[in-house]
Amino acid sequence: MDYYIKCITEKYVDFEGRASRSEFWYFVLFNFIAAFVINIIGAILSNVIGVAAYLGALYSLATLVPNIAVAARRLHDTGRSGWWQLIGFIPLVGAIVLLIFFIQDSSFERNQYGPNPKGSGISV
Repeated sequence: MDYYIKCITEKYVDFEGRASRSEFWYFVLFNFIAAFVINIIGAILSNVIGVAAYLGALYSLATLVPNIAVAARRLHDTGRSGWWQLIGFIPLVGAIVLLIFFIQDSSFERNQYGPNPKGSGISV
């Protein structure tokens, strides 16, 4: 949960540096859970309040930039530019390639995007 809060508050528009696998995947997990809960609440309240149907869309819009930023930092951690996210626009193949990039371990040494977020430079 700390990674999610950190990405939403401190690193909202931070496209510099590197994000470890755990930072990225915990952010994805808690973002998915939050979106799921907000969509359920919006569906329940949409019968009462018409605006509530748009809660999920508003949440998605609010977290668009942090999603792109944490993905860029995760790609930096594997030694790739954040622009590699654009490969996701290629149907099916792009998503598979991005998933492989996101799953890969950190590059152990310092790269052009900064030091290893694991600190020691040794993979555990």
